[in-house]
Amino acid sequence: MTLNPQCESVETAQGVPLSVTGVAQCKIMKADELLHTASEQFLGKTVKEIKATILQTLEGHLRAILGTLTVEEVYRDRDQFAALVREVAAPDVGRMGIEILSFTIKDVYDDVQYLTSLGKAQTAMVKRDADAGVAEANRDAGIREAECQKSAMDIKYSTDTKIEDNSRMYKLQKANFDQEINTAKAQAQLAYELQAAKIRQKIRNEEIQIEVVERKKQIEIETQEVQRKERELNATVKLPAEAESYKMQMLAEGKGTQTVQKAQADSEKVKMIGTAQASAIASIGKADAERMRMKAAVYKQYGDAAIMSMVLDALPKIAAEVAAPLAKTEEIVLIGGQDNTTGEIARLVSQIPPTVNALTGIDLSKVLGKIPGATQNTVAPVK
Repeated sequence: MTLNPQCESVETAQGVPLSVTGVAQCKIMKADELLHTASEQFLGKTVKEIKATILQTLEGHLRAILGTLTVEEVYRDRDQFAALVREVAAPDVGRMGIEILSFTIKDVYDDVQYLTSLGKAQTAMVKRDADAGVAEANRDAGIREAECQKSAMDIKYSTDTKIEDNSRMYKLQKANFDQEINTAKAQAQLAYELQAAKIRQKIRNEEIQIEVVERKKQIEIETQEVQRKERELNATVKLPAEAESYKMQMLAEGKGTQTVQKAQADSEKVKMIGTAQASAIASIGKADAERMRMKAAVYKQYGDAAIMSMVLDALPKIAAEVAAPLAKTEEIVLIGGQDNTTGEIARLVSQIPPTVNALTGIDLSKVLGKIPGATQNTVAPVK
């Protein structure tokens, strides 16, 4: 049986009148005892009367339970409200042999607009909570987005750092590899140049050896040519020259013998002439010596007067010899004043006595000093 219990304007625990409509599914129990009980209760009644009895029982329990709850509890938790009604009503209808298969709240409403106001407040609250939730969601989304951006930037920076580190390591390794490659290239180049230099040196040594061999061959050829020339010269020049030399030597020896004999004759002649000249010179020397001895005796006898006479005789010769170099001079110019000219003349005159002393051994100044007036008479002719 399907029953629709209704309670209109039933006050709740808060005094708010509510109208509640439910739906109940009931049936008569088949157990013998419970079937016997149902027969006792409903025998002779129609189905409508049975429904009415059960419906009144359910509505009574619905009203009783509705008066203990608040509107919010009834409205928000209909399942709990229905379960509570079924739990309370089930024993009563069970004693009538009826079993409640299900009970649900179909509708809840009121005539005082309480549920509407409650809905508005709830709607406002829900909107507020929704806005707050949206704001919080936006905030959380912004925070989450910032955190995600920060994580992304951290990851990016970390990735960039790793990339830079890897790039730096790559560049360092590349630089090391390049250095090793350049070093190997330089070593290879040096080894190549060294090997090339060795090869060039070896080639040069071979060329030198070839030149030495060629020079030796050239020397041998030149030596053979010299020997040939020597033999040729010996045949064409030396032997005829030796023959001519021998001829000239024989002739020279003959002429030498002739010249020696002639020289011996000339030497004997010169010797004889020299002996005669020596005898004549000796005679002349003896005569001059006798003459000098006689002059010396006369000088000794006449003393200083004789010596003075000899000196005076010799002075013109001395003056002539002194003036001989000047005979080729056309003009003599003495530079200076009268005092200098006189001094030069006096100097020249003063050199005459030493010259006479050097030539004759006679001190002219001493001799002239012993003769009164002789100094003036002597100097005047000299000047």
